[in-house]
Order: sequence, then structure tokens, then C-alpha cells
Amino acid sequence: MAPRPKTRDRIIEASLALFNAQGERNVTTNHIAAHLGISPGNLYYHFPNKQAIVAELFGQYESRVDQFLRLPPAREIQVQDKALYLEALLDAMWAYRFLHRDLEGLLDANRELAQRYQVFAARCLQHAQAIYRGFVVAGILVMDDAQTEALALNAWIILTSWVRFLGTVSAGADQLDQLQLRRGIYQVLALESGFVAPAAREAVAALQREYFVELEPLLQVPSS
Repeated sequence: MAPRPKTRDRIIEASLALFNAQGERNVTTNHIAAHLGISPGNLYYHFPNKQAIVAELFGQYESRVDQFLRLPPAREIQVQDKALYLEALLDAMWAYRFLHRDLEGLLDANRELAQRYQVFAARCLQHAQAIYRGFVVAGILVMDDAQTEALALNAWIILTSWVRFLGTVSAGADQLDQLQLRRGIYQVLALESGFVAPAAREAVAALQREYFVELEPLLQVPSS
């Protein structure tokens, strides 16, 4: 029999599930304690307040993104790496989607977290630019430095807004389905269309076709 998770780990796991399902603003430490069947005092032994729990979850998200948002260490970057990067990033953003549903509110309420996020976002943009430069060196994209910077920024804006967009137009299912994930990836691939090198157009077009889905299934308009 597997050992029972430590109380601290159980608090983090339950908080993430509740924040994702109900929104961080709607969940209190009392809700988390009741969900786990522990006393509020037991929760406060591990975390002094809800902001400390949010900070811990952000640290997990930050570490997860930092692990994959890097150039391949021992080989030249390839077209298929585009999908690997984008799927990994969207998966991470969905796993911690409460962060993106009300990011401004979370950062306004916690100055230390806001400072951490600013450093994190700047680091992600630097890595994204390095990755796009890798695609240029590999002969997959044709861009100058200004275009690389703009493309990295536009891709970041789309990706960090995608979960919020889904929350405004979908039925709000607890799990992100494959159609929603693939359309988000396609949106970023579409940004790059005008920069694809002639020799890579066929491979990039095939990748775009693989991730394209009709927009209508995502726009779940209630019937009158």
C-alpha cells in the first residue's frame, strides 16, 4: 500500500483543484480545510494564509515551464519541436489555469508574487526569443531581431490569454479537450506563417493542418 501523502502535499493538491474548479477568489482556507477534513489550525500550521498557498503553486508552475522552455542542448532545433514546446506550455497553463483566469487580481493582492511573475515573464520572453532565433539558424524561419522579439511577445500574449478565452466562450468543462488545446497551438503557429523559410513551408504547413480545428465547436453559444 502506498504511503498516505503528507498533509502539506494534500493541502497543495486540494487547493489547486479547488482554485481551478471554483476560482481562487471563491475559495477560502476554511473551504480547503473542510474539503480535506482537517482543522483550519492544521492548515495554518503548514501555510499561514491563502497567499502562501498561491505562492507555492506559482512556484510549481514556474519550475514546470522553466524545465522545457529551452533550446535542445545537443542538437539543432526542428519543425516538430514547435508542437512539443506549445503543447507543454499549454498543458502547464491549463494545469494551473486559476493563475491565468484572474492573474491581475492575484498580482494586485500580492506584491511579492507580482515581482516574481515579472521576472518569470521576462525570462520566458528571453527564452522564447532564443528559441525563435534557433528556428532562424536552423533555416526554418526567416526573421530579423525586431521580428523575433515581436513574434515572441505576440505568442506569449496568446498563450497566456488562451485559458481565459476558453473560460469566456466554452461550457467550462473541468478538463481541456483536445480540440481546445490544438486550436490554441494553431493560433501561435498561424502567427509564424509569414516568416517560414521556403524549404520548411511544406513541413510547417503539415504541422498547421495537424493542429487546425474549426473555431465553431469552441464557441458554445447557449440556445435561446
